[in-house]
Amino acid sequence: MPPDLGRPLWSEPEEPYLAFPKVTLHDHLDGSLRPDTMLDLADAQGVTLPYDDGAVLGDWMARVISDPPEPYPHYRFAVTTSLMQDADSIVRVAREWVREVAADGVLYGEVRWAPEKHTAGGLSMADAVDAVAEGLRQGEEDVAAAGGMIMARQLLCGMRETRLSSRVADLTIEKFGSSVVGFDIAGPEEGWSILDHLDACLKLERAGVPFTIHTGESDGLRSIGDTLNHARALRLGHGVRIIEDVSLNGVPLDVRTCVHDVAAARAAGRAELTVGRIARSVIDLGVPLEVCLTSNARHVVDDRQNHPVDLLYELGFAVTINPDNRMMSRTSISSEMRHLHELFGWDVSQLAKAERVAVDAAFLGEAERAALRTRVEAGIAAVTVPAHRTSET
Repeated sequence: MPPDLGRPLWSEPEEPYLAFPKVTLHDHLDGSLRPDTMLDLADAQGVTLPYDDGAVLGDWMARVISDPPEPYPHYRFAVTTSLMQDADSIVRVAREWVREVAADGVLYGEVRWAPEKHTAGGLSMADAVDAVAEGLRQGEEDVAAAGGMIMARQLLCGMRETRLSSRVADLTIEKFGSSVVGFDIAGPEEGWSILDHLDACLKLERAGVPFTIHTGESDGLRSIGDTLNHARALRLGHGVRIIEDVSLNGVPLDVRTCVHDVAAARAAGRAELTVGRIARSVIDLGVPLEVCLTSNARHVVDDRQNHPVDLLYELGFAVTINPDNRMMSRTSISSEMRHLHELFGWDVSQLAKAERVAVDAAFLGEAERAALRTRVEAGIAAVTVPAHRTSET
């Protein structure tokens, strides 16, 4: 069982997969602040938030309510990062993230964030990295004191819409070690080509520092192809629009309708799926997809049941299960597993395969990976299969 840290904040009171051993690879720090923590930090810093009630603020951050509306894309991230401009605040947020993911049953977690977003208060990007490292360390100690064990590491993000990725890559190489284990390119995908950030990718590749890239979420095959062929990322952040390189009876699938279209074709007795060149490369090379079911259901497709995750798994893609932004998506990996079970009938063997893929994809050295694999396998062996429930979502 997870350590005694309470239930995950963004989960149901009882999650059947809470005890399942988990690895989280796509988990944003600035998308996972507790609303009450936001209120505390805002009060201490003299910052005015859209709401002064934690429950209502949480609803707004999760887009349950839209008043006041967002003045520009990613505004909610600007709100959270505005509260993380000093070392103490960053330490607190990182420490609480570790406690949250440990309560979710995570044994190893990579949290990603963009240092360039945390310098408005006078911190250098290096100072901010050190603050996250300290928060992760304190969180690990909290988990140990509660009877658990977790490895918490950080990925440093460059942003597509700025020209600082090369500097962040330099910082990643400089800090690479016990806390910093890799790099990411995040930010708006469509209209912001990864080709503008190849200098950063080349530096990392030469230094032997692993990196992932957000791709195949708001943009499609061109973006994924550039990420694979030019940036040479080791993992695809989201990556779900790779399904658009799969054809159904000769017609390319649309990520928004593919689940329905394939089901209808199978019911009619003719459903020939053909994998395209880029998709075949992703499968054959075993490039992991950092799938975020609930988040993708808001930004890529119009509901979880229309997500192509089950088709991707069936076709042989290396699928991992991730929350993306725990607070903004109101989810945990335990919840994501429950949805996969309820909507697509995933059982312990399929969930276990996804976690094994995640272990292999983690940006760890071989000794740490071997130790993690042993813990994950022991946890899988101890899992009791929950009774199937019909989804109401």
